[in-house]
Amino acid sequence: MDEPEKKEKGRGEWKDGQHIIAERDIETEKKLFGETEADFVHSGINFDQYDNIPIKVEGETVFEPMNTFTSPPLNEHLLSNIKLAQYSTPTPVQKYSVPIVMSGRDLMACAQTGSGKTAGFLFPVLSRLFNEGPQEVVQKKNNRGSSRDSQKAYPEILILAPTRELASQIYKETKKFCYRSFVRPCVAYGGADIGQQLRLLGRGCQVLVATPGRLVDILERRRLSLKNIRYLVLDEADRMLDMGFEPQIRRIVQGEDMPGPTGRHTLMFSATFPESIQTLAREFLNNYVFFTVGTVGGTSENIKQQIIYVEEKDKRSQLLQTLDENGHGAGLTLVFVETKRMADSLCDYLVEHGKRATSIHGDRLQREREEALQAFRSGEVPILVATAVAARGLDIPNVTHVISFDVPKDIDDYTHRIGRTGRAGNTGLATAFFERRNRFIASDLVGLLKEANQTIPDWLQSMADEPLPTTNYDDYPRRRQQQKNYGSDNGIGVRIKNLKF
Repeated sequence: MDEPEKKEKGRGEWKDGQHIIAERDIETEKKLFGETEADFVHSGINFDQYDNIPIKVEGETVFEPMNTFTSPPLNEHLLSNIKLAQYSTPTPVQKYSVPIVMSGRDLMACAQTGSGKTAGFLFPVLSRLFNEGPQEVVQKKNNRGSSRDSQKAYPEILILAPTRELASQIYKETKKFCYRSFVRPCVAYGGADIGQQLRLLGRGCQVLVATPGRLVDILERRRLSLKNIRYLVLDEADRMLDMGFEPQIRRIVQGEDMPGPTGRHTLMFSATFPESIQTLAREFLNNYVFFTVGTVGGTSENIKQQIIYVEEKDKRSQLLQTLDENGHGAGLTLVFVETKRMADSLCDYLVEHGKRATSIHGDRLQREREEALQAFRSGEVPILVATAVAARGLDIPNVTHVISFDVPKDIDDYTHRIGRTGRAGNTGLATAFFERRNRFIASDLVGLLKEANQTIPDWLQSMADEPLPTTNYDDYPRRRQQQKNYGSDNGIGVRIKNLKF
């Protein structure tokens, strides 16, 4: 976890109703924003495609899209940080989330990691916080007249995320956009020293990014109050429910001192919109706008998909061949495997054959995971071998090639995997090593390839046409829903409406 600057360089203040912006600090800027081209994500290679997205607005209120980063609607100081981060063009998520949230409405957005949704919720909530300033913190006094709550934090923005990796990523982005402002962000997640996290919280915190489990732990220690929360953001809400965090989320939102739905603004982001998410939205949100980007189960034509039939015994040599044929250039390659043991074994194999590779999985220490991810992000190690669970929630720029060394049983898992490339309008390559045992997913895979105008190998079509056996039902994947929903990885299309139940 990153340490805050000891001398508070780059930290402004709120004084007498005015936002006092700190002086620029070049070293802090280098640390936050980077120095080289590799430190920035340049969206726009295929952004002309986004300009042609059909946008449909329904409901009583019409929200004009924010087509450029300007002030207004964005706060002027935030706009200067956006320029430092070299954000040039709003993504579809940002075009609509900013005016919706700035107008004071709650938001339910179906959008996936990589769509620009992190900035989509940070920009409007930070703009409003910069404009309005902090709330007064009224602390209880003990019998001697001193504060009992001097070490207690009172954040005004709470962002919940399912994994420590995603929480860390959001925190790093938050620090960029809070630069030189009075706002101090903090992060709390499991697998790291809670004592250090509590010490940082005790120094003050306006924005808290946290995983549900660790946040409950901190609340139980009475080192945090949620009574000043003005903005609640639930990122990847469907993932949090899938991972069993609903009890913790309900306790945080409904069982502590957080203001109710009418006393705060709530933003919920989810890649899918199942009944469980609809129920949560009905309970947590108030007078909200529902908008969607893409189609659940769909993939972008920006991603070239190639399906290679290979026997189990030949997969490792095929991996070397595939890596050599496609090269790396300035891009990164993410390789998915089924098991933790395979992640380590395959990584060792690649290193033995002269490839720069590392791995992440659930059994690695948090420090080891962060070191591996940093080496991968920087391009120092351009190949990352990962289990699907370990890679959940990761948003790594410049991934140009995703390889499913082990094809998943579920088509939705496949689409989530390949959505790690082709981000923000850029192009990408997705390769899958298909075996006979993967035949249960063949039909769904053919349908997915057709939708994305991809080449379908004859052998795959033949396998998809074969009748499936009527026994061993445990081997069947969860079938893809026929009805189109909205919000999947790299789908195209935007729809906005007021959702009523």
